[in-house]
This record gives sequence, C-alpha cells and structure tokens, in this order.
Amino acid sequence: MSEQAGRPGPVVEVRGVSVVFPGVKALDGVDLTLRPGEVHALMGENGAGKSTLIKALTGVYGTDAGTITVRGRAQEFAGPAEAQAAGIATVYQEVNLCPNLSVGENMLLGREPRRFGRIDRRAVRRRATELLARLGLDVDPGSLLGGHPLAVQQLVAIARSVDTDPAVLVLDEPTSSLDADEVRELFRVVRELRDSGVAVLFVSHFLDQVYEIADRATILRNGRLVGEYRIAELPRVQMVAKMIGRELAVLEDIEQTAAASTPSAARPVLEATGLGRTGAIAPADLTVREGEVVGLAGLLGSGRTELTRLLFGADRADSGSVAVDGVPVVLRTPLAAIGAGIALCSEDRKGEGIVGDLSVRDNLLLALQARRGWARPVPRATADELVARWIGALDIRPANPDALIRNLSGGNQQKVLLARWLITEPRLLLLDEPTRGIDVGAKAQIQKLVAELAADGMAVLFVSAELEEVLRLSDRVAVLRDRHKVAELPRDEADIDRVMDLIARGGTHRAV
Repeated sequence: MSEQAGRPGPVVEVRGVSVVFPGVKALDGVDLTLRPGEVHALMGENGAGKSTLIKALTGVYGTDAGTITVRGRAQEFAGPAEAQAAGIATVYQEVNLCPNLSVGENMLLGREPRRFGRIDRRAVRRRATELLARLGLDVDPGSLLGGHPLAVQQLVAIARSVDTDPAVLVLDEPTSSLDADEVRELFRVVRELRDSGVAVLFVSHFLDQVYEIADRATILRNGRLVGEYRIAELPRVQMVAKMIGRELAVLEDIEQTAAASTPSAARPVLEATGLGRTGAIAPADLTVREGEVVGLAGLLGSGRTELTRLLFGADRADSGSVAVDGVPVVLRTPLAAIGAGIALCSEDRKGEGIVGDLSVRDNLLLALQARRGWARPVPRATADELVARWIGALDIRPANPDALIRNLSGGNQQKVLLARWLITEPRLLLLDEPTRGIDVGAKAQIQKLVAELAADGMAVLFVSAELEEVLRLSDRVAVLRDRHKVAELPRDEADIDRVMDLIARGGTHRAV
C-alpha cells in the first residue's frame, strides 16, 4: 500500500529503543514504524531481538533508551494493560485463553456486560455474535472453546482483541501449528482487519507467508535494526541475506552433500516390518540404511509423528517387529531404544525436550547420563570436554554452559537437543520437526548438520511439514496419508508435484 498525501500518519513509532539485560544488550537503538491499513512483518533470526521488541511495545519489558509513540502520544507502559488501553493488542503463538469457558465468555472475559450486578449472559452472547460476524467467522459463541481446533481458538483470540478497538494487532507466530486451509482462513481475517484500518504486526519464520500477507518488513539482526523495506521491492534471497548477514549458498552445499551420498548398497541399520498401533498408524514397513536420510512426508495427522514415536518406544506398537543392525529388538520404552542406539529429537521441544530450569550443560548431558545409569555419573573432565566440543561444533549461543536453557532462543535450544543425542553416538537419529519455529540461519545450520551426519555414516529419519526441506535432504521419501504409508520414492523420483499428488490421492509404489 503506497503512502499518499493526506493519508493518516503512523499509528506507532518506535525510535532508538534499547533494552538491556544483565550482560546482554537485547535491543540496540531499534526503530519501527507501523502504519494504519498495513500488515508489517518483523523479521530476523532467533535471538535477533524480535520477541524483546514485541515485549517492549506491549508493556512486558521497560525500555532503557528511546521512545514509543502511539497515536501521536509518547508512552511509557508500566505493563500490558496500559499498552492495551493505548490501543495495542497481542495474540501469541500459544493461545492464552480458557478452554473450559465458552467462545463468547472468552471473548468478553474481564469486560462482561452486567445487569443488576450480574453478568448478562444474553448480552455476552449477543456481543460475541456481533464480533464473530464482523470477522466472517461461523462459530457458535455458546460452544466450549476447548472443543475447537487451535486455528479457531486463535481466531477467537483475534476477535477478542478486536473488541478493544485496537490501533495495532500484534500476531506472534500465529501460523506455526496451522495447516494450509487454516492459514488461508487466518489470512482472510487479517486482511479484513487491515482493510478496516488496523495496523497488523506479523511475526513469522515462514517466508512464503510473509510475502503473501505483508506490505512492509522490518529486519533485525543481533538486536540491531538492519532496515525497513517494502516487500514487493525486496527479493527473498536479499531478505534472507539481510536476516543472517550472509548469502544462503549454504543451501546449495546442503543439497550437494546430500546428493553425494549413495547409501543404497549400505547395510540396514533399522528394519521395521508391519509396525503399527491401532488408531495411530497402520502397519508399515520402513528401512533406514547407514549413511542414509529417509524423509517422512505427509500432512499434519498423517501418522508421521506416531510412526516416529513407535520407533523410539515412546508409544508401544501392537503389531510388527523391529531389528537394529539385523538384531531383533523390543522397543517398549525410550530407554530400550537408547540402549539399541536410537535417539529422538521430539517435535515438542518445550514439552518433551528441554528442561528449562537446568543449564545448557545439564541438558546436553541428560541422554548420556540416562544411558549410563544414575549410579555412574559422567566424569567431570569427560563432561567438560564433551560440553565444550558440542557447544563449539553446533555454534550454540551464548557459548556459556551454565546459562539456563530456557533463556536461549528457539534455534539454540534445538541445537542443544541435537547435541544431547549426538553425544550418545547413536546408530539411528530420529528428527521430528527439528527446524520448526526457528529462524532461517539456524534452520540452514541444522540441515547442513543432518547432511554431514549422513555423509559420515549415520542413519537419519527426518520428519518435517516443509516438503522442500524433506526433499532437499532425503535419499528416500516415505509418503504417509491418513495414517497409512502409501508410497516410497527414491531421490531421483521424488519431486514436489509427485509427492503432493500422493499425499492428496494416495497410492502405492515399490519400496527401494
């Protein structure tokens, strides 16, 4: 949307804002301008300062320098309530509503209309219905919020924000757990708000979505402003280069490294035959060889994670058998899988991966210590050497083994989890969405590491919702649909169109 004479000025102006934590300057003189009737993307690697800027803008953090102006008035927010009162509403990636209340109750929670001192439930329903209709949402305001999928809950959170008549709506990673249809519905609502004059600040790691929905972008790197750009005038390669400070020629290196691996004659590390679990994944065969990356492709709910969890003993199979290096194994527990040389990086980084109250060092050593048993602690000298080696090898930042892992960016937390399992020198590495929710630079580093591990002889099972990522890394691709394995394609037969067609229509294909 081009600026023209007479058009209203910026609704938010952030000028020279700095935020300092002990020993860290999280933001250093950053500017941000949000205009009414525009979608503005905030871009940068994990650790670039995006979250800190959002929290400064929404009153979660105070600022150490600079100014924030909203609707022409300088503001110093003492908390989120003051930011909301000034016209800044926020919807986070993890919906912060009450699933045990109705849709309407959630939308007006804390602002309920009252009659004779009591909540007027008819008025609540009436107002909620009006708000939902304004956004074109066909949702029963009397239905239980927890009974709806996450996408609907996010739209309800947006509708709740609209009731405050915001000048700015901040959407922090709103699409990370949504499928394509849900993203389209969310974007329809975002465009409705944009066209009504709301300024939308959109934070996402998905470049395709940014180029689809945003008018402008502000790019941060290492807590500093790189610049503001019109999306239509900024090619994607240039955006990535500005975000990470270098060209992504590394992606070409990844593809070349992966393509150079020809493990078809290598011996199998894993052979699963008829492995399945009722209601989770139909019986399937799967083989992963030394030096090979096997990708699992399919939509959310296709059975990718369910199959991966069976291979790690996180869930117990009720059919089939598994052999590792030709030896039958029974995977009743994750400890049994670890003992067989299998490692899993779960898709749920926070819930099943990191232990937030422990240090980077302790998180790195967890799997090795579990394999040794708690009666045999890792010697201090060995632990120090391993921790230092893997922090350096994976470029974990900050390079401080005593830092609490919860204070690291998502990309660096993911690197710690990878290092945790690589320390155990597994025969088979199961990676379930290892690059979800992390920035482009960290994503490229992890992809490059996967290709190098396979080139060194490790067997890898790679799961990702991003089909291009699966195809870039995989020697073979197993396609899942509706909890069935429907095809298996070698690298030279697996292209996006073919795999998407199999995901949509199903089918069968010879195993290789």
